[in-house]
Amino acid sequence: MASKEIKYQNSTFKLAYEIVNPTKEKILIILHGWGSNKEIMKQAFASTLLEYRHIYLDMPGFGKSTNDMVLTTDDYANIVKIFLESLNVVPIIAMGHSFGGKVATLLNAPCLVLLSSAGVVTQKPWSIKLKIATVKFLKPLGMRFIRDMFKSKDVENMSHEMYETFKNVVDEDFEDSFAKSNSKALCFWGKEDTATPLYTGEKIAKLISNSEFYPLDGDHFFFLYHKEFIAQTIIKQCKEIN
Repeated sequence: MASKEIKYQNSTFKLAYEIVNPTKEKILIILHGWGSNKEIMKQAFASTLLEYRHIYLDMPGFGKSTNDMVLTTDDYANIVKIFLESLNVVPIIAMGHSFGGKVATLLNAPCLVLLSSAGVVTQKPWSIKLKIATVKFLKPLGMRFIRDMFKSKDVENMSHEMYETFKNVVDEDFEDSFAKSNSKALCFWGKEDTATPLYTGEKIAKLISNSEFYPLDGDHFFFLYHKEFIAQTIIKQCKEIN
């Protein structure tokens, strides 16, 4: 594992990353989802796509990468761009899972690979709506323990900066960004995904003008079981831009 310090908006980020197939010229950047890190993505794809140099990155605040400021998805994309520039590389393919899919979309790589990407606002169950309403009602009373009681498991043990970042990105409507994408997009989705349901993938694929949609068996982490199919599809569909 390597690390690199970069500057962004007067803050310093120490970013942990790993490169696989370092002698290859064609660059593939692979971004994890919220609450995850580069290791799960490496586990899935390190043994595939051998003609590419893989860059696995812990995004700020995850894995072994640092973060001490409140960020937006745009900030994450800008930080990743600065990181890639510091390595003097331009990715041909940007791959992202869940939250990482939104960041990958903003990189504007020739080929975009989305794995159950976030970005389409879903209808919340009434139980979640009730929790949100309760927290909003009690917030003026300063009852922090009530807010903590209702926190998502995704934000347990988060720093203040990462909790505020989570609030910035969790219900973000990213449809306009998908519609503006000029990338060749390959959208892979888990049929049983409940975090980013299948219909959201279908919608994203329709929003991106040059896209293909591939529903596959499995949940939000379906790609762990379909890595060979995903890799072969990438090779076939993105060969004209390689």
